[in-house]
Amino acid sequence: MTNLASSPSAVRRAYYEELSQGQRSALLSWLAFTTTFAGLRALTYSIRAGKGPFGNISLGGEHLHHYMWGIGLLSGVGALAVRGDERQRRHPAVAVSYGSGLALIVDEFALLLDLKDVYWAKQGRISIDIGVGGIALAGSYFAALPVLRRLQRDRRQRTLPPEPGAR
Repeated sequence: MTNLASSPSAVRRAYYEELSQGQRSALLSWLAFTTTFAGLRALTYSIRAGKGPFGNISLGGEHLHHYMWGIGLLSGVGALAVRGDERQRRHPAVAVSYGSGLALIVDEFALLLDLKDVYWAKQGRISIDIGVGGIALAGSYFAALPVLRRLQRDRRQRTLPPEPGAR
């Protein structure tokens, strides 16, 4: 097995040659979701423990939950999807914004579901379960991608008409 870390140009080449534009966007979204979700978990645990330089953000005495930033990101992505040109919609920043925005919302899904701040309560566990489940499903898809591609190639080869002169 080759060491991918020793050859960034090989990884970049494979990324562009083996993945379609849609698959690259999906991969970037999944990586952004996973990274943002994990970062949020670490950040919120450090805030709750009173460690690190970060704290809750409030405006006028009201705590601003991070799902609000996620809704803002997804709104921007939606605006580009509706009004942006093809080059803008296909930009990697759109995929990253989508994945990050979705993670910001999913991390507080239990709050949105119950409309109660259950983030640290037992009921808040649903947000973590949904986030981890999403990460697992997307990761499974990317792990299965080579098999799915092979099945698609085999199906295409079976449906192609025989070449002239072939028996």
